[in-house]
Amino acid sequence: MSAVVFIPARYASARYPGKPLVELTGAAGEKKTLVQRAWEAAQAVSGVDRVYVLTDDRRIADAAHSFGADVLMTSSSARNGSERCAEGLAQLDHDPEVIINLQGDAPLTPAWFVEALIAAMQPGVEMATPVVACDAETLTNFVTDRQQGRVGGTTAVMRPDRSALYFSKEVLPYVGDLSNPPQVWHHVGVYAYTPRALRAYAGWEEGPLERAEGLEQLRFLENGMPITCVPVEGRGRVFWELNNPVDVARVESVLLREGIA
Repeated sequence: MSAVVFIPARYASARYPGKPLVELTGAAGEKKTLVQRAWEAAQAVSGVDRVYVLTDDRRIADAAHSFGADVLMTSSSARNGSERCAEGLAQLDHDPEVIINLQGDAPLTPAWFVEALIAAMQPGVEMATPVVACDAETLTNFVTDRQQGRVGGTTAVMRPDRSALYFSKEVLPYVGDLSNPPQVWHHVGVYAYTPRALRAYAGWEEGPLERAEGLEQLRFLENGMPITCVPVEGRGRVFWELNNPVDVARVESVLLREGIA
C-alpha cells in the first residue's frame, strides 16, 4: 500500500504562536525544534514512501530544509491540518493509496501508532485515527488542564465496532473520581485518509461542532463519513501533544525518560 506522511505546521497558532519552532531538549541535551522532532517521528515509520512538511510560513520552511525535510508550501487560508493536507495532495504527481496527517505538535507519536493506522486502511475504510486507553498520568493531566481552564488533549467516544461517535476537548465520559475513573480514550492527533475522503473534506463547509470544539475531524462526522478508531498500545510511553507552553516540560520529560535524543 503506497503511503505518504504530511506534517502540517503553521506559525500563527492562536494558542501558541510560533509553536513549530519551539525547541525541545532531548535525552542527550540536544535542542531540536518541534517540527524537526515530528519529522523524525515520521521518518521512523515503516512502509511510508515520502514525508513532507506542509507550511505557509517561510521561517518554518527554512527550518525544515535545514534538517533535510521535503517541504510543500500551502496557502495561509487553510484552516486546519486536513485542509492543508488536501492542498499538499493537489501538488503530488500521483495519488498515494493512503495519506497520513501527522500533526506537527505530536513529536511523541510512536511509529507503531502510524503503522497500525496504515494497516487499518482496508477496502471500505475512508478515514481512520488512533486512540489510546488513558493511563493514570495522562488522565490526571487531562482533568487538571480542564480544571485550570486549559485545553489539553482530545478524547474519543466510540461505538462497540470502533466507529467514532464523537471527539471532544472535554474529558469524555465524565470523570467524577480519579481513583475509580471510567475508561477514557485519548485521541491521537494522527489521521489516515483515502484521496477521495480528503478531497471531499476540502469541499465541505466547516460545521457547528467542528467550530465549537476546534476539532477538524468532526467535519467528517457532521457530513456522514464514518471514522474508524484504531486502538493502539502505548507500550509504557506517555503520549502527549504540545498544545500549550506548559506542555514543553511534559514532552521533554518523556524524551528524557525514553532516551530520545
